[in-house]
Amino acid sequence: MKRRSFIALAAAPAVAPLLVSCSGDSPQVEVFTWWTGPGEGEGLAELERLFKEANPDVEFVNAAIAGGGGDQARAALATRLQASDPPDSFQGHAGEELADYVDNGVIEDLSALFESEGWNDVMHPGLLENITRDGKVYAVPVNIHRANLLWYNVSILEEARLSPPQSWSELIEQNATLSEMGVTTLSIGSAWTQLHLMETVLLGELGAETYSGLWTGQVDWRSAEVVAALETFTEVLKVSNVSEAAADWQPQLDKIVDGTAAYAVMGDWVYSYLTTNLGLVYDQEYSAAETPGSVGVFDYLSDAFTLPVGAKQRENAEAWLKVCASVEGQDAFNTKKGSLPARTDTDQSLYTDYLEWNLGQWLDPATVVVGSLAHGAVARPGWKTEIETALGVFVQEGDAAAFAAAVADAYQRTTG
Repeated sequence: MKRRSFIALAAAPAVAPLLVSCSGDSPQVEVFTWWTGPGEGEGLAELERLFKEANPDVEFVNAAIAGGGGDQARAALATRLQASDPPDSFQGHAGEELADYVDNGVIEDLSALFESEGWNDVMHPGLLENITRDGKVYAVPVNIHRANLLWYNVSILEEARLSPPQSWSELIEQNATLSEMGVTTLSIGSAWTQLHLMETVLLGELGAETYSGLWTGQVDWRSAEVVAALETFTEVLKVSNVSEAAADWQPQLDKIVDGTAAYAVMGDWVYSYLTTNLGLVYDQEYSAAETPGSVGVFDYLSDAFTLPVGAKQRENAEAWLKVCASVEGQDAFNTKKGSLPARTDTDQSLYTDYLEWNLGQWLDPATVVVGSLAHGAVARPGWKTEIETALGVFVQEGDAAAFAAAVADAYQRTTG
């Protein structure tokens, strides 16, 4: 039962060319990610720089495959893992996505490395729990990202005399004013960004406890409360540009930058893109707020690196993991990537503007933490794939009850 979802992922069409694996004859490390675009590549480049400084005789092979949500990369990776041809380390997400790799026996237990390096004492305890299975640690988290963020054009809201909405119904109401200005209320990207949007609507409409129950079987997807939240999602889509959705998250945010849209829902990798790549000033030209209805809640995801079973350059892979977990690596990476450190002992003074605000919320004991659907924290890959398929139909047809039933049925098939 547990292996089925991994095999289903491996059978997915590899829509990007598969990379030829590295030879084990020369000192190198092949690192597999989906960080290729603006706002992503810069963070990876910082880790590569630090790795080369610490390991000058080892070639760093960047095996990244493009695709904003990582779906293309994961399909290619699954094919390689099925063929027993793993990279030396690959990117994954803490939570249920990682658990799938563990249960299929394709990544190594890193508990001894955590113990020898003292990482158990410096990693955020909640995050440590989400990379641990049956008492064993399986990945090195390099960051904390936040999904429940509403990015907006400051000038547009000032001109319209609007403030970031506190509820999704308020956002829908703002559409009348924004439409009169010739501005799209909500910019949307490709299918994975629509999944990301849907999870934030569910979070805002249902609250953190009920939202979390969706992923554990404690909340019935068919219930009136959940269907009503999904119907709100269909109303949100009506004030968006879903009919001409952008190709990925960067062009989705470009609509905010050029003033043709007021809002966009996306994770905090946006900060790096808008500030580092486009040179915009936070809180002057653009800003961010919690997605409607989620003040005090942190919808988290974490990128983490693994040591695959059968890695050809195991020693160099461990050297890579040590860079990822180091104070220097986490600070260099996260200040470029727009994310927060997984460690609790980094230099907090480096995190300014948006990052300062977000770090304060992450460290606030009153903040409620939930996991992201779109980014691997709460749903096994097999179930998530079926949710994505059903969502494509839902976006086109708008039948909330039918979508809810499809998701509930898929849960029983893939996890029940």
